[in-house]
Amino acid sequence: MRLTERTIETLTIEPGKRDRLVFDDTQRGLGVRVTASGGKTFLAQYTMNGRRCRVPLGAVSAISLGDARKAAAAIMGKVAKGENPAEIRKAEAESARTRQAREMLTLDRLVDDWHRLHLSVNRRPRYAEEARRALRNAFPTALRRPAEALTRASVVLTLDDMPPAMAARTAAYGRACFSWAMKRGTLAANPFTNLPVPSVEARDRVLTDDELAAIWKAAEADQSRFGALVRVLILTGQRREECGGMAWTEISDDGATWTLPPTRTKNGRAHIVPLSEPVRAILTTTARVSTKVFGASASPGTPFNGWSKAKRRLDAASGVSDWRVHDIRRTVATGMQRLGVRLEVTEAILNHTGGSRAGIVGVYQRHNWAEEKRAALDAWAAHVMSLATGAAAADNVLPIRKGTR
Repeated sequence: MRLTERTIETLTIEPGKRDRLVFDDTQRGLGVRVTASGGKTFLAQYTMNGRRCRVPLGAVSAISLGDARKAAAAIMGKVAKGENPAEIRKAEAESARTRQAREMLTLDRLVDDWHRLHLSVNRRPRYAEEARRALRNAFPTALRRPAEALTRASVVLTLDDMPPAMAARTAAYGRACFSWAMKRGTLAANPFTNLPVPSVEARDRVLTDDELAAIWKAAEADQSRFGALVRVLILTGQRREECGGMAWTEISDDGATWTLPPTRTKNGRAHIVPLSEPVRAILTTTARVSTKVFGASASPGTPFNGWSKAKRRLDAASGVSDWRVHDIRRTVATGMQRLGVRLEVTEAILNHTGGSRAGIVGVYQRHNWAEEKRAALDAWAAHVMSLATGAAAADNVLPIRKGTR
């Protein structure tokens, strides 16, 4: 029929029918859909490649008949050019939803989702927490903004202000986070790809005996928690974060062993460290003001922090510079080699999974080296104490020669 405002107003639907379509004789393709509930909507209908397509134009109460005819005419004109307005409309709606979703995906939420859905499932807890912390600390002002708004230029400027090693790690975390989001389809680009981050040379710094003795003496004179922590690092060879987060509950009742749970080790495996007599003496004289051995009473349960400031103080007191805390671990490994400790034992003490413990050997070699580890750490402690006192090692502590068990 020829649609008019009056005929549209009087359109009804037969009882039992769900809807009714009435098309306009004046404008080809224009129709009115009437529903059983009484709703009336303009639409444009056309055929494209043998398939019937419809584009809703709006409710009769919201758009005039004249405007509906103009909209239908415009749609039919696009169809005549070979375009498919329904598909275009669908693509635009999907694009709008995607854009809205990306605007809602702030950097803070992206990092949280990455941690919750991926890192906590597929990576070690320590790596997962470090990755989340590093990205949040690196881009604090961008956390509440859309993640896609983080530009390559802003990333480069941020990384330029970091030490090379920290910049490299942060770039790796960011690249992995955004790549994960791209695979999920929630982001379209990765601002961390192919960044001009300087390569970090592997360190080979090993403290000399004189330097180690000087650092020990300065740490011993330092009555703070850091002084005790440094001496435990020297005596055990464990990682900085592992010693800094040592909990009293990880120490056995007799003080003979320190057991690191899987959540606190780099390789995700429980690690038992035999404690030599000098370590036990340090722990005995350490006040229990926190659940953490080297924690502060002001923040119970928090690992030691303030490494940079404390180390600068130690450098000034010892006269030794150009070294990092991690160099202690390398020094311990090298010193044990000089004492004749077997490589497998040293790697067991350091909780390494590479080297002699990699591949098929790591799968089938289940000896825990408990006795050898204790003997090695006792011998190393005797060596350190002899350096600190300037005296020869105790007669009852013998160097461990290669090939002995």
